[in-house]
Amino acid sequence: MLKEDFDTLVPAAGGVNRRTFVRGTLGSGFAAAVLPVMAQTAVKTDTSGLLSGEVTIPVGDFRMPAYRAAPAGRTGLPVVLVISEIFGVHEYVADVARRFAKAGYFAIAPELFVRQGDAQSYGEIGKLIAEVISKVPDEQVMADLDATVAWARAQGADTARTGITGFCWGGRITWLYTAHSPQVKAGVAWYGRLVGNATPLTPRHPIDVAGSLHGPVLGLYGEKDSGIPLDTVDRMKAALAAGNAAAKKSEFVIYPDAPHAFHADYRPSFRKDAAEDGWRRCLEWFKAQGLG
Repeated sequence: MLKEDFDTLVPAAGGVNRRTFVRGTLGSGFAAAVLPVMAQTAVKTDTSGLLSGEVTIPVGDFRMPAYRAAPAGRTGLPVVLVISEIFGVHEYVADVARRFAKAGYFAIAPELFVRQGDAQSYGEIGKLIAEVISKVPDEQVMADLDATVAWARAQGADTARTGITGFCWGGRITWLYTAHSPQVKAGVAWYGRLVGNATPLTPRHPIDVAGSLHGPVLGLYGEKDSGIPLDTVDRMKAALAAGNAAAKKSEFVIYPDAPHAFHADYRPSFRKDAAEDGWRRCLEWFKAQGLG
């Protein structure tokens, strides 16, 4: 896991301390491992006009929890899968889903670690990674996302217009799922790892599937992200240039001086200008690929 997931988890003045942390339903409160949070900067998106909250998605005999947000009373909406960081579907991820809903999307953030453990309950990053995240197979994640898309279709969403976006761990998954699923028309990967060693649970990485994307991906990365060196971005660009039409349409934006997790508005890594520009580009990218 990226070193920045450790580096940016430092106490912030005026933050919420661990004793005030109470997680209720999915998407409420922040994960224990990220407290205290920078509550003074966190974006808060209301639920006015939205159908929002926790749902369960059938994956075979398993029922996977997810957070869903969509404009109330509307069908035929384009879909956006929102893939979390290693901390699971806590308040920040749910808020991102609500932001997409306010923009007219059927947004779903599935809790992809739940079979391995409760990512939100861990107070120590090392234990979270060792006991939960490192045990999540990519194959399981791809199947869970397939089931999420099928569930969205059953709810009346237009899965012929499906996009995916994710942050850090979820950024890597964004690249992988865009190569996996013909349903995906576009992706936006926020500082997701691009290269890595092949393991039984993670046999391929974004650079290995770059040439076979089903939709173009916009990569939003920070110049000062020491966990994702710019030479790996250059390698990914070369792989995309040698790939299919969707790969060739993919683009990167590198934000000067931005660290890892610059969009995470509850963490000290947050960079307002980069986050706002990235969000604008994200919505424009989806619209340009026919999802708007």
